[in-house]
Amino acid sequence: MIVGNPSVLGIESSITQAYERLSFRALGFFVIYVGGHCYGNRSPDSTMLACSYDEVERRIARRGSHTVPFATESDAGKLADAFRNTMYAEKQQESYFGIPLSEFRNMIQLKHLVWAPDGDEAFDDSSYVLQFDIRDRVRVIAFKSTQDYLHDPSTLSDVWLAADDFYNVLQHWHDAFEAEWASMPKASD
Repeated sequence: MIVGNPSVLGIESSITQAYERLSFRALGFFVIYVGGHCYGNRSPDSTMLACSYDEVERRIARRGSHTVPFATESDAGKLADAFRNTMYAEKQQESYFGIPLSEFRNMIQLKHLVWAPDGDEAFDDSSYVLQFDIRDRVRVIAFKSTQDYLHDPSTLSDVWLAADDFYNVLQHWHDAFEAEWASMPKASD
């Protein structure tokens, strides 16, 4: 099932096996399309889907709260690299976009800027999807990372869309996935 427009923002998922246990929800795949690029593993057994489902639900509930002062930085690559460096590199800069390192790191975590990876294996392909709420718009920056804590420029996508459009895609996928899961026979643990 694909919801949205993959050339702008889309979510695709597939259920291979549904489970009664909500902490599993289903086996399958969950990928995010941003600007025509696909982020995540698209194989029938790539992940349990509870984390991705729960993360979409949380994003809908937190609508408008993914706000930070550096969200409008024009260079998406600089934002991607600052995020990766701050969260994973052994040596970080003292500040990013004029914000001290610890404050910058706290903003990333407290404002829940990272949509993916969402805590499961769905994004073991080194993909990252960042979300910024900017008034009545949403900016989505997605990329695959390199081993040196930078983004791979050939995978970088930077999409701005109306907040209503963004959250409608999330809600539509959430509802469609829930209906698909509910209609399937469930395996027990």
